[in-house]
Amino acid sequence: MVQVIASKTKEPPPREGRIRHIQQYISRMPSLSTTVSKVMEICNRPDASPNDLNRVISLDPVLTGLVLKLINSAYYSLPNQVTSLARAIIMLGLNTVKNLALSTAILQTVGGKDSFKALSMDEFWTHSITVGVTAKAVSALKGIPGMQREEYFVSGLLHDLGKIPLSNCFPEEYGYVMEIASSQGSRMHGAEEKILGMTHCLVGGMIADKWELGGGLRDALHHHHDPDLAPEESQTLVSIVALADTCTHAYEGNPENCNPLEDSLLSSLLGKTGVSIEDLDKVRESVLKEIDKAKIFLQATQG
Repeated sequence: MVQVIASKTKEPPPREGRIRHIQQYISRMPSLSTTVSKVMEICNRPDASPNDLNRVISLDPVLTGLVLKLINSAYYSLPNQVTSLARAIIMLGLNTVKNLALSTAILQTVGGKDSFKALSMDEFWTHSITVGVTAKAVSALKGIPGMQREEYFVSGLLHDLGKIPLSNCFPEEYGYVMEIASSQGSRMHGAEEKILGMTHCLVGGMIADKWELGGGLRDALHHHHDPDLAPEESQTLVSIVALADTCTHAYEGNPENCNPLEDSLLSSLLGKTGVSIEDLDKVRESVLKEIDKAKIFLQATQG
């Protein structure tokens, strides 16, 4: 089946050629802005304070507007409007502001309509949002501190970024990848490896290296299909993102359809993360309620 489909492609370049093409594509992607880099640097310091962030962000009118837009959106549903950047940073927390700045920079670079050729933009972001919301909900059940849960949401939201360059650089072949995955009921990364000789996880890792995305986010992009290979310090986050991704695929677009007993991979990840079927039932309920709010976060990052 794979050989027949692959033969339709006109003289596909060898794996090494495709990887070089992807590397060149990623090398041409703009670097993160100075403001975002400074925000990341500040938030990685143990002694960082809201005032430190305020001094940097206040010099960037666009990011200032996005922070105020988010704090005053239905995502938080505050009774009174917040007009002070300093107060918004305190209320949101350093981690949320960092994730907003980072998500904004990334999505404005690779998330536009022109970046989606073989992929459906709407389906891509619907899946990504659901994974992010599910990962955040599971992290809450596992007792992850509130300030860290946005990290799980953003890692889930961005976990499939590597698909975008693959779709953009090889639209015809990536169409075959999706056809194989759909017709054979297999996961995309397996079909990617067969047709392209690389996976979106590999490409996600390249993007993370380009932008110097450290810690759990980089590991989620690179290892969400093989969480055992993630560094020990990121195992919990990557495993939960992997669980959220697998569960979302099992939902088939509707969280109410998920049955973990019928999915061996999902059952394995439930065991790895220590999440029970009863926990998953609770997650389903919160996911359904939180998806619309998560779309507001995504809209805020897109300006």
